[in-house]
Amino acid sequence: MKAVVLHEYGGPAKLKYEDVPDPVAGQGEVLVRLAATSINPVDYKLRSGAYKAFMPLTFPAILGHDVSGLVRAVGPGVTEFAPGDKVMALASSTYAELAVVKAAELAYVPDGLDLVEAAALPLVTLTGTQLITRGTGIKAGQTVLISGALGGVGRSAVHAAKQAGATVIAGVRKRQLKEAESLAVDQVVALDDTAAMEKLGFLDAVADTVGGQTAEALLSKVRQGGVFASVLGPPANAKLNPTVRVVPVQVAGDASMLRALAEEVAAKRLAIPIDRMIPLADAGEGQAAAEKGGIGKVLLLA
Repeated sequence: MKAVVLHEYGGPAKLKYEDVPDPVAGQGEVLVRLAATSINPVDYKLRSGAYKAFMPLTFPAILGHDVSGLVRAVGPGVTEFAPGDKVMALASSTYAELAVVKAAELAYVPDGLDLVEAAALPLVTLTGTQLITRGTGIKAGQTVLISGALGGVGRSAVHAAKQAGATVIAGVRKRQLKEAESLAVDQVVALDDTAAMEKLGFLDAVADTVGGQTAEALLSKVRQGGVFASVLGPPANAKLNPTVRVVPVQVAGDASMLRALAEEVAAKRLAIPIDRMIPLADAGEGQAAAEKGGIGKVLLLA
């Protein structure tokens, strides 16, 4: 099969489109012929070596975590899937024509959802949802601020918080205030506006997707006994706020949750914007564009 292979840390040009051996589905696994995968920030941070201290790669490496496509073959013990099924999953090594996925983490693509576009969903929708459900534990009537609310993870967190019945504040940049109105939340605040941040009252929880100084500022806005949940780890000032519970959230595969989220997208109750679709061979170009930020999902067509 063809795959995008990384032989050493570096820039987007280090991603090489090469022939590699076909993977084989083992016990409890499914071999998927990809329709598409998508680019996530973790991909280019792994490629650059930014994460090598705690997520080192073994070279040659194939990046990628999202997969949508058709079942090519099933391994021993798999009875719930068959060749030709339309599926999607959070997986690994998905910058390739074929990927092996644990059957337990594979979800059917619902009617009404395009098979290619389904590749935009697994990592961001599961992460955003789990940031709310596992991270903040927010309940009806409580107030949560979601930073980076217009990103894929942020949009998914907004959706989960609204489903929980919470009062939802979308944290965005000043230039995004108008666009953020489309989220239909209770309040929108510009996180890069000092005056707006000063006016912000105390919160029951923050769901952080941006990190850095913004996260540090938001931590001070959480009430005593409140929760600061983040997909980027604790902010630098966490120890200075001992009355706030800081919860790091790392996404986990969940087939039933993914299927439910895909159905929400198919029903147009949740939207994950797609900026462009390009050939898998152009993964380097796609990562370079995604790394600049400010765009929707970039899909790689296999």
